[in-house]
Amino acid sequence: MLAWLRWIGPSLVPALLVLAVVYFSERRREPLWLVLLVFFLGGVGKGVTFYAEGRAAAWTSLDMSSQVAGKTGSMLFLFGFAAPLREASKVCAMWPAFRSRHFNEPLDGLVYATSAALGFACIENALTLRDHPIGWIWLARTAVALPAHVFFACAWGYALGRAKRIKRPGPIFPASWLVATAAHGLYAHLVYGRGPGALVGTLPLLLAMAGATFFALRDLAARGERSSRTSMLLERVSSVYVSGPPSLQTVREALRREGQPITVRWVGFGALVTVGAMTAGLGLSVALGHWMNVDFSIIDEHDVTTTGPVALLGSGLLAAFPVSGYLIARASNLPTLLEPALAAGLAILATLVLLGIAAPVAVVFALAFSPIAWALACAGAWVGRPAR
Repeated sequence: MLAWLRWIGPSLVPALLVLAVVYFSERRREPLWLVLLVFFLGGVGKGVTFYAEGRAAAWTSLDMSSQVAGKTGSMLFLFGFAAPLREASKVCAMWPAFRSRHFNEPLDGLVYATSAALGFACIENALTLRDHPIGWIWLARTAVALPAHVFFACAWGYALGRAKRIKRPGPIFPASWLVATAAHGLYAHLVYGRGPGALVGTLPLLLAMAGATFFALRDLAARGERSSRTSMLLERVSSVYVSGPPSLQTVREALRREGQPITVRWVGFGALVTVGAMTAGLGLSVALGHWMNVDFSIIDEHDVTTTGPVALLGSGLLAAFPVSGYLIARASNLPTLLEPALAAGLAILATLVLLGIAAPVAVVFALAFSPIAWALACAGAWVGRPAR
């Protein structure tokens, strides 16, 4: 009985969340039958992908787990087959809603994409916990995978919401779907393909995806009709914003330079500043760890209790990005975020290349930290840029 509850109970969490999606979506509510249909089709999509992945693994001897197929084989299987198939199944699940007359506001893209993702996650959690009846680590894996599925779907759901509003598809949906697929492959590799200690790498990815979803909500709220149909959730989100984080449109404008060339010297100099700040942050973390008698040699991705030193080093590196972004913006005295953003991206790219040569095993974790690091650099530059 307890074993049955162990995998049935957590799998019902997405089913309860989909009701919250309906309640918070609009005051007039989305049709319950359509939301549940998308939820059901999302679960069917997981069943189809589960079967297809099993057949593909049997034919190719590849697998999602690095312990079975090796790190290279695992990533090839995830990025080349599993992640694209999974995100495509979610799009197919919400497509009937997208083509219906009930899909009439930009926010509906997030509502129905979330429903499809929750249906997918419901069946995935049940299958995962049924196949692994013991061990708390599998409960933790399904717990961190659930919000990620929603965030992946929100990326292309946001694009479909915009496309429905402007009546033309454009490149935003393919680009958003590719980003969601790449993030899905990286996330699944950390959650299911590596040891338990690799779960620490999911935290910055979750933060980055949560921030992106927050901005997408506000952007779609601005594009939708401000009437009685406005989302209750978006009203609460908007009430938080007084002089807080900028809107997505404001950030896009700050990252755009029209009629003026990019100041290359500040991009190059900024990249050097960012690398220097990263080195200083890493050095401070090591010094703090030495003072606290932290043994950095015990790090093992298969032992979750050894992730403390990794968190300490990661915190030092991430703290360097808002500092460098602020310094670059203050020193350049430029009104946009373009140069600090490019400088941070160049520094991250250089770091990934060096890690690929010196320590390939660390590249996956560096990729996981890259989105939040880049966002922190932009946030620091936003604070440091001159008043307009």
